[in-house]
Amino acid sequence: MTHDAFIYEAIRTPRGKATPTGGLAQHSSIDLVVLLLQELAKRVDLDPAGVDDVVLGAARQHFDQGSNIARVAPLMAGWPESVPGATISRACASGLEALNTAVARVKADDASLIVSGGVESLSRVPMFSENSPLWNDPEVINTVGAVHMGIAADVVATQEGFQREELDAFGLRTQQLAAQAQADGRFARSLVPVPSKDGSSVLDRDEQVRPQTTLEQLAALEPAFVERGADGQDVIALSRFPEVGAIRHLHTRGTSPSLADGAGLILVGDEAAGQRLGLRPRARVVASAARAVNPVQMLTAGQDATAAVVEKAGLSLDDIDRFEFAEAFSALCLRFQRDLKVGDDRFNVNGGTIAVGHAFGATGPFLVANLIDELERCGGRYGVASISGAAGIGVATLVERVQ
Repeated sequence: MTHDAFIYEAIRTPRGKATPTGGLAQHSSIDLVVLLLQELAKRVDLDPAGVDDVVLGAARQHFDQGSNIARVAPLMAGWPESVPGATISRACASGLEALNTAVARVKADDASLIVSGGVESLSRVPMFSENSPLWNDPEVINTVGAVHMGIAADVVATQEGFQREELDAFGLRTQQLAAQAQADGRFARSLVPVPSKDGSSVLDRDEQVRPQTTLEQLAALEPAFVERGADGQDVIALSRFPEVGAIRHLHTRGTSPSLADGAGLILVGDEAAGQRLGLRPRARVVASAARAVNPVQMLTAGQDATAAVVEKAGLSLDDIDRFEFAEAFSALCLRFQRDLKVGDDRFNVNGGTIAVGHAFGATGPFLVANLIDELERCGGRYGVASISGAAGIGVATLVERVQ
């Protein structure tokens, strides 16, 4: 017997710049999750003893994010010792996979109420700091064909024939939409302000949005991945796709996702859990999907997962009112919109990770929180959140707004 799985609440921190002086850099990953756990309990009058599990995604599980943060953070938040915890990784899609895992368990009647979500502090646990074989072992690199994400994006831009001007135009679009959404308060429903350690300030917005960005500024930026390509990455990519001939390095800092710190939580449960808590569900999770592609083209997997989850739900792409796609470089967004025939009116209408920042394991719950908020704002019914990740992983989740 299967059960429907509902989302009862979705909250998140702001995204802080992933630098030593960023707005969240003073806080550990545990700090961020603890703050959200406490806020979640207040918002829904939740007795933590009734939570069957905590499932969090984190792309990098060492340093501040080691030792199963999904178990440690609830204990630090004062939750009962009886609440288990599991931390999972599926690269950038870790937080979305955590949600999908929680949903599957609720549907299977293995659990009634789960706190899912994700966290990443790139200012404290930097990209590539795990010394992984995928990035550091020559045999693994050459066998798998893994390249840096920026090289993968430039490969796709070259294959698809996108021009620098098109990439820059998308970069400007996402900045403008994010700035407008921020000014309109569209993120306020789910956003939980984070005070500084000394209490002297509060971060209450995604701090990387650049409303003054112009097309001229973007056009003046130098390509970001030329040196990586020359350092052997282009050779690896071309060994898989020799027909490309030469990789055109077109992406810049303005058309690449900025790195961020942050955390997000999603409360998932069955109908009985909602009745016990006296909560009305905000959305029903209809379906989820995971797909994989060649590691050199890695960032196209999120698009494949999107198409798969819509088909799995028995819907058409035209039925989807809003798409929240993690903006892993401009070329991937242009390809997504073109291939799936998704216009600007349905795609990342409040901007995306190029503008607001990519916090890896936390990006999944960020997308889902934004998606539900936006469906409620526009009165839409169906929405899809999807992410591409390192080594060619893609994950998608399709939700239906509960009216």
